[in-house]
Amino acid sequence: MKLKALNGFKDILPGETPLWRRVEDLARDIFARFHFAEIRLPILEKTDLFARSIGAATDIVEKEMYTFPEKQITMRPEATASMLRAYIEHGLSVQKPVQRLFTIGPMFRHERPQQGRLRQFHQMDAEILGSANPRVDAELMAMGALLLAQLGLTVSLELNSLGCPVCRPGFRESLLAFLAARQDALCDDCRRRMNTNPLRVLDCKNPACRAIVEDAPSIQDHLCPDCALHFTAVQDGLGQLDIPYRRNRFMVRGLDYYCRTTFEFITADLGSQSAVCAGGRYDGLVEELGGPATPGIGFAMGMERLVLLLLQKQQKAETGAEVDLFIAGLGAAASRLSFSLMHDLRKAGARVAMDPEGRSLKSQMKQADKALARFVLMIGDAELERNMGMLRNMATQEQREVSFADIQVLLEAIAA
Repeated sequence: MKLKALNGFKDILPGETPLWRRVEDLARDIFARFHFAEIRLPILEKTDLFARSIGAATDIVEKEMYTFPEKQITMRPEATASMLRAYIEHGLSVQKPVQRLFTIGPMFRHERPQQGRLRQFHQMDAEILGSANPRVDAELMAMGALLLAQLGLTVSLELNSLGCPVCRPGFRESLLAFLAARQDALCDDCRRRMNTNPLRVLDCKNPACRAIVEDAPSIQDHLCPDCALHFTAVQDGLGQLDIPYRRNRFMVRGLDYYCRTTFEFITADLGSQSAVCAGGRYDGLVEELGGPATPGIGFAMGMERLVLLLLQKQQKAETGAEVDLFIAGLGAAASRLSFSLMHDLRKAGARVAMDPEGRSLKSQMKQADKALARFVLMIGDAELERNMGMLRNMATQEQREVSFADIQVLLEAIAA
């Protein structure tokens, strides 16, 4: 029988290690610019640490941890809990009021392996402990954005506030009433979570549940004055640093310890595994674990996903297969115009493709994906009448109207 690595565990071969080193070296350089110090943590911890910090009712603790029951020890599924345990154990708050720490290493979760998600995976984890200032939240997100940008990756930032113990009870009551009226249509996990942590229902990946919660109450409508002020200041800080973002009221994150600011950096290039960096604020968690009252905020970046994105980018560069624009003409007239427009753009120097058969929009979008198109221009009968097409950035999924009557305008739009 041929020996193979365990399912969900992967060798990092010599051909890949230069990319891994590039990510790690750049991260250490940028973290140093933001005055972070490295800490190295053990892989094994007491199981109770993760049950108390992550939340006993979370999927991670209930289903995914690699635990040795007879010893009550667990292979770490994430780094924040271990970071805080070390912070408390070694009295780091006494040494310096505000600690900026990062760690890089493997984590372990027993879940279904898929692209960008393994059972042994590697994370870069950065935490700021000791400051509740909303500018710190913006600064941490700016650090993540700078690292991703200098890796050459295109991402978008999504932002939310989860409130605090003052404003959450009112929201919880409102959300529970909403879910109770629809519980028969929810999945088994969500019906169970309703009574333990109803916010987790908003995070369910089941399409039926996601459709149900589209009309659910928003935490942003229940924020107490302090949390509302904090969230406004975070957004102001991001604006000062020129960090674009989108508010996402359904983002709750999968760990119970988050409060106030939560965020994710999203890519359109990894299918369903779209988050490459995620984090948030966890004021009160250090105290829950037996330490002094200490505000904190942090993020984790999945290194497998970063390397996968870099490999895709490298392959695109090597094959030269990427096109600047895919024109999706819907209907005979639009397809006819698209044909001549494609030729005019090619003469002007752009790499352009289209579907000569004029299939459905869904089919053409799939072709655009396969062509590695950076942009898609959608033209239908309504667009023909106005000489305006809908231009979609395939990396950010942002759409805007542009004129296709002037070739130069279109060229400038896809050059961005």
